[in-house]
Amino acid sequence: MTHHIKIIYSCIIIMMLSFSALAQNDTIASNKQRKQAKKEAKKLKKQEPPTKGTVYFSPVPVIGANPAFGFIYGVGASVSGFLGEPETTKISNALLGLAHTTKKQTIITLKSTIYGEDNKYILLGDWRYLNSSQPTWGLGTGPQSARMASNNFGFDDSSIEGTSETDMMEFSFFRFYETYLRQINDSPFYAGLGLHLDFFRNIKDQLLDLEADTPVITPYYAYNERYGFKQDKSTLVGLSLNGVYDTRDNINNPYQGRYAMVQYKINPEFLGSDQSSSQLWIEYRDYFNFTPDNNNILALWMVGNFTVSGDLPYMNLPAIGWDQYSKTGEPYAQGRFRGNHLMFTGVEYRKHLYASKKNPKLLGLVLYANATTASGKSNGIDLFEYIEPGGGLGLRFNISQKARTNIGIDYGWGSYGTKGLFLRLNENF
Repeated sequence: MTHHIKIIYSCIIIMMLSFSALAQNDTIASNKQRKQAKKEAKKLKKQEPPTKGTVYFSPVPVIGANPAFGFIYGVGASVSGFLGEPETTKISNALLGLAHTTKKQTIITLKSTIYGEDNKYILLGDWRYLNSSQPTWGLGTGPQSARMASNNFGFDDSSIEGTSETDMMEFSFFRFYETYLRQINDSPFYAGLGLHLDFFRNIKDQLLDLEADTPVITPYYAYNERYGFKQDKSTLVGLSLNGVYDTRDNINNPYQGRYAMVQYKINPEFLGSDQSSSQLWIEYRDYFNFTPDNNNILALWMVGNFTVSGDLPYMNLPAIGWDQYSKTGEPYAQGRFRGNHLMFTGVEYRKHLYASKKNPKLLGLVLYANATTASGKSNGIDLFEYIEPGGGLGLRFNISQKARTNIGIDYGWGSYGTKGLFLRLNENF
């Protein structure tokens, strides 16, 4: 009897082990099936067409080095989405940047172009806070603009490292620009109003030295003395009338369409501006698509920024790199050319290079060339008297196919030994 019981127990144990193994196999198989199902669902979700409310978020680290800033670190992000159905509403975009430097400088920016449902309105935003520093040069384009001070101190763009910190202007800056445009009769034409606030504070002109045996008088100091502005701060408050024509298919990376903008801005003293003045901004962009696959595109950009009446604070004079997305003037530094009037023209050839299995627009090439001219009322330099060329090439890495978000790395050359590397989110224009 005992022998039979042992046999029965053994059989039961074997059966239990078998069932346990089968259960484990079933669990493993079930886990694999769940993971595969999740993977397939994620893949299908990526393939789904965008709908109203769809958002594409593309974060990127901000890492770099600049003699003016030291080591730069932070984060940037491109956020794109649809406020209406994609069939009738263009994609909106906002670029956020937050960075700090080893020289204890803070840079916070938020730039946005928002299309309302069915493109009924456009919101253009440019918000900035800078606790920063920046080199300044004389007014106008031409060889004399490479001189920073009246003691013949020369500044070579290609060797910023060789200059001391006293070549820089330190300041804190706050900007709030917001423009609302309403669509006219379901057409690509828009009209609207804008509010523009610029506050420069704690300005320190480090090269200025009035106590030296040969006083060092900077263009910034001389301009303020001549036109009656304060040396340590400035305020500009403006209201604008705006007209826009826009047929672009995508603002992040247009394949086709045109864009034109005219803005007339008044800066009255009674609203808080240091002095009353007015400005005119004219802009035109065009895109020529040579192939049906959108792999060969020629893009054109023209900007005119003019002082119509009165005098502007020095830091608010028309200058490269101070447009909404800070992209005019590459390869020159922001503010490298500044004047009472300024015009910029740029052209880019955009070529697709490489497609991966998952991303047909993974890698692209850009070749660009541009020209800048600026006038100086106080030093007699006329517009078009000197034209400063720039050019270079770059790579584009697509990080969001549906939003057409690219990371751009450009290298360029210009006058006076200028050369530089630029990191971009989205196309320059």
